[in-house]
Amino acid sequence: MSGLSIHPTRERENRGHDDKEWTKTTSNVQSPAQAADAEPPSEVRAPTGKKYSIFTTTEKRAIVLAAAAGAFFSPLSAQIYFPALDTLSRDLHISVTEVNLTVTTYMIVQAVAPMFVGSLADSAGRRPAYILCFVIYIAACIGCALAPNYAALLVLRALQAAGSSATVSLCQAVVSDVITSAERGSYVGFTSVPIIFAPSVGPVIGGVIAQFLGWRWIFWFLAILSGFVLIMFLLFMPETCRIIVGDGSIRPSSLYRTFWQLIKDARRKRSAARGTDEASVDQDVNEGSNGKSGRAQRPNLTRTLFILFEKEMFLLLMYSSLIYAGFYAVATAIPAQFAALYGFSGLKIGLVYIPLGVGSIVSVFVMGKLANWNYRRHCRKLNIPYDKSRQQDMTGFPIEQVRLQISLPFLALFTSVLIGFGWAVEKKAHLAVEIVLLFLQGITLVAFSNLLSTLIVDINPGAAGAATAANNLTRCLVGAGASAFINPLMTAVGAGWAFTIIALSYVVFFPALWLVLRNGVKWRKEKAHKAELKRQRQEEGKTAKQVPTPEQTSEKDGAQGS
Repeated sequence: MSGLSIHPTRERENRGHDDKEWTKTTSNVQSPAQAADAEPPSEVRAPTGKKYSIFTTTEKRAIVLAAAAGAFFSPLSAQIYFPALDTLSRDLHISVTEVNLTVTTYMIVQAVAPMFVGSLADSAGRRPAYILCFVIYIAACIGCALAPNYAALLVLRALQAAGSSATVSLCQAVVSDVITSAERGSYVGFTSVPIIFAPSVGPVIGGVIAQFLGWRWIFWFLAILSGFVLIMFLLFMPETCRIIVGDGSIRPSSLYRTFWQLIKDARRKRSAARGTDEASVDQDVNEGSNGKSGRAQRPNLTRTLFILFEKEMFLLLMYSSLIYAGFYAVATAIPAQFAALYGFSGLKIGLVYIPLGVGSIVSVFVMGKLANWNYRRHCRKLNIPYDKSRQQDMTGFPIEQVRLQISLPFLALFTSVLIGFGWAVEKKAHLAVEIVLLFLQGITLVAFSNLLSTLIVDINPGAAGAATAANNLTRCLVGAGASAFINPLMTAVGAGWAFTIIALSYVVFFPALWLVLRNGVKWRKEKAHKAELKRQRQEEGKTAKQVPTPEQTSEKDGAQGS
């Protein structure tokens, strides 16, 4: 796929067409001094420039699905473990609280690790980050399968989280590399189906394995499956990081090429050495090299922390973490509650998660169409063309309204369903009631959280890995707290009030989303304005260093005269 190129004639035609697509422009050109006193620009610009990515629709789908397959292991590793909690506690002679601690530590490491890997992926490329994650993950899975005691399992589960957790951030980063905001709603479905499918099939697989083979085979299964995916990545997954390959037309160095690309290169060299088809060889080798190969940059490990404290991102990340606290509370409570209420074994407990996964998959396809529809609606409202092949300038575009307007109804429904689930458990309702509520949770939770995640990527162009890592950090830390305290909280106040308290937090902190809807565009304009002023000052400083002072000029003239 890296050998694709853009036809020169087509590129000139696109450039000529793009120059006519500006809908609003500023009338005055300002100097840096004037720009410092001026208000941030208020215009909304239409998509311009050449196409965002040279990959075809089929290729983009394949790349995104491959990235989603990599992200499959982060939720799978967490969820496949739940049905085996009771079995593991009996086997290792530990309490339920100690077993839940392995879930908590997994989620804490799952929160922190992507901060480093996400920055690495944004600076040094996606393929090196993927390979590093899978090597760590496979080694940790083998260690967990052989763990002799509880302490070893606790440490190795943390290492397993370090390897798997960053793959979700990498998946979102790959999507941002090849997909524009205009069509991102459709591709959220491709990224979400494997990620959402894992929590539904994971408990089923875990329940079957734990009941018939023992809990240790859960980790052998994960090691074998992840090893197969790593081989596929090494063979076929191309580098997509835009600082390395641009829009996909820049040929990367050998370090970033797939094994399949390296095999084709070796064949070309042998063919050239034989002199059988030199013309076609030269054409193939040069194909796709529309510029010099990009160079990796030094990872900025503080970027994720800076993103955390931006006004808009802080509010979005805080609310996203609250939503995931509700999800992890439900997922953690199901094994103990359903075993006590209905006497379910590990396999039956695993089957309980299926409605949650089915609802999630239904939500993905409905939400993707709604997201693209609302994007087109706002483009018509602003009188700008809806162009899926070019990236929209988000500086003045109301992307917060595009994403949140259609997500808020799902939030309201999820809040109601969560309360209903808690009281259904409290009153020992019929199993069918619980199944329906879990199905509705899958629809509403995924619809809202995926739109929120898409918005986070939209407002952080060029730093999708770090932004997703920041999202992962906050929601996993809060989710870890929810996993640790949900059972004690239900013991203290009952399941009904425990889940009602979580749901009411969504109402209490709703003003955070309201502030984003009202001020998001203004905050992003201010951020862009400050970034532009900083860039201008840096350029002025470089220019000042290059221009000699009068003293330096006189000294130079005197030296030449002597």
